[in-house]
Amino acid sequence: MERDEALKLENQICFAIYACAREITKLYHPVLKELGLTYTQYIAMLALWERDRVTVKELGERLYLDSGTLTPLLKKLESLGYVLRARDRSDERQLLIEVTEAGRALKEKAFDVPEKVFCRTGLPTGELVEIREKMTELIRSIHPAEQTPASPH
Repeated sequence: MERDEALKLENQICFAIYACAREITKLYHPVLKELGLTYTQYIAMLALWERDRVTVKELGERLYLDSGTLTPLLKKLESLGYVLRARDRSDERQLLIEVTEAGRALKEKAFDVPEKVFCRTGLPTGELVEIREKMTELIRSIHPAEQTPASPH
């Protein structure tokens, strides 16, 4: 690759991934609006539906979010009635997050979200699965010691 080509925006993997992530988040926006959730609230609920009663630290690691981002997000989900935050009785330093009955009911309403978003991409499901698998491989190569979260699809 020519020296100047190396610094062209369109040749940067970071920009392609960043721009794609932003566009995908935009695809989710109208679908999640029907549920009254933001994208970040949605992925938090996905993680909690898979594994309930986790610490804030565990959830943050799973979602690649720091506590400064996660704390207000969880407070909002609690104010919406979807989760409860409580100190772990066995370790008061730990804050546990638990899905409420309303949060479990929300899961039922969320089942069609992935399909709606997949349809909006215009790509065949097989191609989307392949892209997701490649992105998961990339995450694992960047964080080889960490367990990459499983995707909902």
